[in-house]
Amino acid sequence: MTDQQQAGVPLSTLAVGESGKIVGFDLPAGNKARLFEMGLTNGAQIEVVRFAPLGDPIDIRVRGYHLSLRKREAAGVLVAKI
Repeated sequence: MTDQQQAGVPLSTLAVGESGKIVGFDLPAGNKARLFEMGLTNGAQIEVVRFAPLGDPIDIRVRGYHLSLRKREAAGVLVAKI
C-alpha cells in the first residue's frame, strides 16, 4: 500500500465506479457528526455511483443506500481506495 492510500485521499477525488474505505475526516465537528449520523463512519465502504451534470453533488453508495454529498463535504472525507 502506498503512503497516499494509508493516509487517505479525499472522497471527492474518486472517479465514478471507484470504491474506498473511510479512514478519517478533515471536517468541522458539526459536519462530521452529521455525516456519522448518515452512516459515514471509519471503516465504512463506499462506492462513487455518479456525479451530477455540473459535478456537484456526488452520489455515493454506503451501507446499502445512496447518499448525495456536496463536493466540499466529500473533500473532507478521507478514504483508502480498494
